[in-house]
Amino acid sequence: MHIQVIFRVIGLMIMVFSLTLIPPILVSLIYSDGALQAFLYAFVINLVGGAVVWFPFRNFRGDLKIRDGFLITVLFWSVLGLFGSVPFVLTTDPELTFTDSLFESVSALTTTGATILTHIDSLPESILFYRQWLQWLGGMGIIVLAVAIMPMLGVGGMQLYRAETPGPVKDSKLTPRIAETAKALWYIYATLTAVCTLGYWAAGMTFFDALCHSFSTVAIGGFSTHDASIGYFDSVLIEAICTLFMLISALNFGLHFYAWRHKSVWHYFKDSEAQFFFFLLFSTITMASIVLAITSTYDWATSIRYAIFESVSIATTAGFGTSDFSVWPHFLPFLLIVTSFAGGCASSTGGGMKVIRILLILKQGFREIQRLVHPNAVIPVKVGGKAIEERVVSAVWGFFSAYLLVYVMLMIGLMATGIDQVTAWSAVAATLNNLGPGLGEVAANFASINDPSKWMLCFAMLLGRLEVFTLLVLFTPMFWQR
Repeated sequence: MHIQVIFRVIGLMIMVFSLTLIPPILVSLIYSDGALQAFLYAFVINLVGGAVVWFPFRNFRGDLKIRDGFLITVLFWSVLGLFGSVPFVLTTDPELTFTDSLFESVSALTTTGATILTHIDSLPESILFYRQWLQWLGGMGIIVLAVAIMPMLGVGGMQLYRAETPGPVKDSKLTPRIAETAKALWYIYATLTAVCTLGYWAAGMTFFDALCHSFSTVAIGGFSTHDASIGYFDSVLIEAICTLFMLISALNFGLHFYAWRHKSVWHYFKDSEAQFFFFLLFSTITMASIVLAITSTYDWATSIRYAIFESVSIATTAGFGTSDFSVWPHFLPFLLIVTSFAGGCASSTGGGMKVIRILLILKQGFREIQRLVHPNAVIPVKVGGKAIEERVVSAVWGFFSAYLLVYVMLMIGLMATGIDQVTAWSAVAATLNNLGPGLGEVAANFASINDPSKWMLCFAMLLGRLEVFTLLVLFTPMFWQR
């Protein structure tokens, strides 16, 4: 393992990360919101901190191996989460503890959207901007951004790409070179953000709100500049725009690349994962609309409106809100939280286990039923008419088992700190799935839960963002053996 090279790259990335504080500094200057000093100090701390890490190892060169890729990926997300918390620690409005500052930073970078902040409407504009700016940076992954500039840093990036890219099949690339792939994805990502901003602005948001909400919409993060989230605007048009871009961002970005390259949209309708994704959404929306209407929670038109937005928001793991779904009748709160376990499609900005994995698990389960009837038959698992390799099917089952085991252990850990079962269940789901809102005490925010639980939930956010195995592999003895 090339420890010196790893520290050199981490130091460089911390220094690059310090530059991301320049936009909130400019926002603070424009609005004179009183947070300028905190961001200036944070900029100096991050820049100097990165230099201190980089300087002793500045002359080391070398290619990253697979194990190096896993280690540097985890360190990037955890270290940048730590340095991202510095402005929150230094600001006096809001006045946060270190634990709360770290929680907010990690939640933003992992695009979870779980917050410990209250009275968001009255916070300084630069703080509001910074939260959603972090979500935008984390949306496609700071590691993928690093891959695009890795040639300038003198190290290879393929190992990082494989370690960070979500989904069960990590070796497929859109372009022959990994740097070109990363740049292509970022062009698409930036274009979607710009179009989303213009859409919100035209629909009635201020430009500041439009820009901030476009960051968290395309990143599927869910942070808002208002306590009432998207519900603050009470606009069907804004909700429709938000719903559209949540759906686009939850689809595989490879499909967007294909649409851009070939000027065609028909492949969206032919993709098996996209088809299953929309089937899940349609089923959830239908059930939610019917239950809300027949229980007289809302009239039919309002039921359909809220059911569409909340179902898409929770299922894609965005976490925006127009209505408090936690108080909806019967099984609806539970149903919506469960949909977040599927989350978005592979290679999207969504969280959860990814739709393709759920589809493969269902197909594998159906195959086992068929084998009971035809025990000697060779029945491949197919997606889109193509047989899936057995190693991929086995890997998906392994991931599913690890995901549920981690979920149960974290839930027990939270309950051991005194948190009730409903809150613990939903808090782990909200963080492990990178969703944001939960039920019980964490329906509105996570401010009231204890510090040990917040640390466990920070770990859950990193596990979810790195899809469990990338982080868990570091805790195995085999990883550290020479």
